[in-house]
Amino acid sequence: MTVKQLRAFLAVAQNLSFAQACERLHLSQPALSLAIKNLEESLGGQLLTRTTRSVRLTPEGETLLPIARCLLADWDNAEELLLQHFNLQVGKVAVAAMPSFASNRLPAALRAFRDAYPRVNVAVHDVINERVMEMVRDRRVELGVVFEPATLDGLQFTPLYNDRFVAVVPASGALADKGELSWTDLLTQPFITLQRPSAVRLLLEESIAARYGKLPVAFESHQLATVGRMVAEGLGVSAVPRLCQRQMEELGARCLPLSESYVERRVGLLQLAGFQLSSAAQAMGDVLIAQALAFSDGSG
Repeated sequence: MTVKQLRAFLAVAQNLSFAQACERLHLSQPALSLAIKNLEESLGGQLLTRTTRSVRLTPEGETLLPIARCLLADWDNAEELLLQHFNLQVGKVAVAAMPSFASNRLPAALRAFRDAYPRVNVAVHDVINERVMEMVRDRRVELGVVFEPATLDGLQFTPLYNDRFVAVVPASGALADKGELSWTDLLTQPFITLQRPSAVRLLLEESIAARYGKLPVAFESHQLATVGRMVAEGLGVSAVPRLCQRQMEELGARCLPLSESYVERRVGLLQLAGFQLSSAAQAMGDVLIAQALAFSDGSG
């Protein structure tokens, strides 16, 4: 059976008229008759009896009628649902993002996405860099936002922007009056940072070890918000990606540029290499790219 044959049968069965069925389906009478004939041949028996004055269903035609209604309704519903997904009238997308991005830049992107596609559900996983990579590989999420991995191993990385670390100091301390700081100035103070295996912590350690030695860690936490509050309370200093600057300042700390030995890393989108994104995930990626351009231009 084909969908075309079932539509032809249903139109005749509901109208009990070939002429009315032709008008409804916009088919010629020979084309309609051929569709019915092919359906009967494929099923092995007559479904309709036709005279010059009337059309009637055979017992087998009566049996097929409710089945045809159900099959065609399911077909039409499936077609409509997929059209809605492709047109982003409905759908869902899952995104994983490292905490420094999830708590700072992602909310604005989600607002722009929701404004454009209000009926698409978004699931956000706020997890460490390495976990983002695992979730993309396991296909638990379609998109991830991470610092650029050292090795991709089946993943595809699309750069969004370079993010340079800034110093975080108490707003009321002597360091806050400076226009910028050197790493030498910063590392003379008790250092507050994220716990391993945070990508921010690992990047800091790797970047300054050769020139400045071991980080003078006095306090460490799993949450950026806790790091910011501890700095604001005068317990020490820190260094975070610039995308976290607004969050640190809202927590009461002061952020300053670092004048030497820049620590920076590319932030970007992660997906499975060679894997076709859903329409919803593609749209989310486009929103994140647009937001990153605004951020790089200084307007984000």
